[in-house]
Amino acid sequence: MVTNILIVGVGGQGALLASKTLGQVLLDAGYDVKVSEVHGMSQRGGSVVTYVRYGKKVYSPIVDKGSADFIVSFELLEAARYAEYLKKGGQVVVNTQQIDPMPVITGAAEYPQQLEEKLRKAGVKLDALDCLALAEEAGTAKAVNIVLLGRLSRYMDFPEDAWLRAIEKQVKPRFLEVNKKAFLLGRR
Repeated sequence: MVTNILIVGVGGQGALLASKTLGQVLLDAGYDVKVSEVHGMSQRGGSVVTYVRYGKKVYSPIVDKGSADFIVSFELLEAARYAEYLKKGGQVVVNTQQIDPMPVITGAAEYPQQLEEKLRKAGVKLDALDCLALAEEAGTAKAVNIVLLGRLSRYMDFPEDAWLRAIEKQVKPRFLEVNKKAFLLGRR
């Protein structure tokens, strides 16, 4: 059996570090892991998607629509955009922060309202929390990605210390303590 995870966000939010850290947890647990990054106009605030697949043997890094066990979303609109990838009974973990895409910034479109409510009405199991506030509580707004991993960890069967060891392997030493704190805030 292969488990499929999508990490979705906006360029510059740390989705790649999140996927590498998650991949590290899975590799350390002895799984075959495939990680694939798909960038839109990520350097200009566009969508970023990372596929993470793990199991006894994984042959492809791509997650098909309707097959994601988990979606980790850095932003509500991105969660809505990729909801069709979630399989029935799958779990979405989402940061409630709203980041306006370029069409909204330029006035060409409006940010969709009541996305949490719409996703829930569509049958999506949603765990929505203000990851930005938790990251700031940990010491830096840049730790939203690690707060999200902390939240995801509640749904996965890996011990807390396995996640913390993976963070130690992926995060520069000078940012380690703030990221560990961010992880624990997200997890609790």
